[in-house]
Amino acid sequence: MRHRKKGRKLSRTASHRKATLRNMATSLFRHERIETTTAKAKELRPYAERLITLARRGDLHARRLAATKIQDRQVLGKLFDDIAPRYQERPGGYTRILKLGSRKGDAAEMSLIELVH
Repeated sequence: MRHRKKGRKLSRTASHRKATLRNMATSLFRHERIETTTAKAKELRPYAERLITLARRGDLHARRLAATKIQDRQVLGKLFDDIAPRYQERPGGYTRILKLGSRKGDAAEMSLIELVH
């Protein structure tokens, strides 16, 4: 039984899963839209939205907490200076997942996750 077991394992160890989410969040904030599998996109959504909510606060403590998740300083600056002010009046729902169909090689369900404008 999976009672109270939240999140997908994505066929990875815990450390690999953590690194994957960090890298995908960094790419999402850098490019503002990435193409990935649907399962990864659904796992990334709450992770990225929590970071945007943290960036909306804008104080030093929030920046340091976000810096533990995003190691690229340019992307961290973009998150706090460009992306967060855009959503200052929005009460959540900063990302959108669009399904693209299946991948040719292994028939994995693909999706596009992007920041809402």
